[in-house]
Amino acid sequence: MTPDLRQLRYFVAVAEESSFTRAAARLLIAQQSLSQQITLLERTLGAKLFDRDSRGTELTEVGKLFLPEARAVLQRADDAVAVVTRAVRGEIGNLRLAFLATTANYLLPLVVRAVRERLPDLQLATEETTISALVEGVTTGRYDVAFSRPPLVDGLATRTLATERVCAVLPAGHPLADRAEVALEDLADENWVLTPRSSWEPWHKVYDEEFHEAGFVPKVVQRDPSPQVLLGLVAAGVGVTRLAWSANSLRRTGVVFVPIAGESVSTEMVWLPGNTSPALQVVLEIVTELAAESDVTTAG
Repeated sequence: MTPDLRQLRYFVAVAEESSFTRAAARLLIAQQSLSQQITLLERTLGAKLFDRDSRGTELTEVGKLFLPEARAVLQRADDAVAVVTRAVRGEIGNLRLAFLATTANYLLPLVVRAVRERLPDLQLATEETTISALVEGVTTGRYDVAFSRPPLVDGLATRTLATERVCAVLPAGHPLADRAEVALEDLADENWVLTPRSSWEPWHKVYDEEFHEAGFVPKVVQRDPSPQVLLGLVAAGVGVTRLAWSANSLRRTGVVFVPIAGESVSTEMVWLPGNTSPALQVVLEIVTELAAESDVTTAG
């Protein structure tokens, strides 16, 4: 039979007070109850823990050996309770964050810095990934929260963090590069470099509608899933593309970002509604506050 934590606490109190009377007062229990519990503890252990005489209460040699062990068990129990308490508050644990390539450059440093400042003991794992892998990862629970762009899929919880202009990305020196704004139809005769349709069909359905409304089908000469590669192709004069304004932080030379009239895109925080992680709820609050207080589309 193993002693319970209450008996160990009673034992430590008597040992520290060297008195059943003082220990009972400290524990706010009757001295008789305390004596009974210590007797039960000694029977359980099969050893005498205290010598009691007219001079007071002293630990036996066995009691002296048992005292540090009892304290260690109680401390471990207190530590376990503290871990649970902190976990419930979302202060510790593990959280997996996914960033779309076009959001990672400016948003990842801001998010990670803000979370680490508030929750220094929370373990964060971050990953830059494609939109299809991001959506699948959130849906299957591989990622706890992701930072992406719409449209996504049904069944995911989303929160808009920022909205920014969509821009035509033109090679430096392009005839439209000095414009404050262009209409999409101004680019009807250009060669285009875009992401593959297979990268995320919902995006391309929206693109199709917008190009249709502008009165043309883009002449796509090359496709690549990486925004950095698309920017490089634009800088090389292969074609033009369209990206969110914040993507200008990915390349500073050889390209010009010109806002497209009437077009904007949001950055959204995405998670699975059934994810009950306390840490996730705290991180959602932290990032929401961050977005309300600053322009998260500025490079971190």
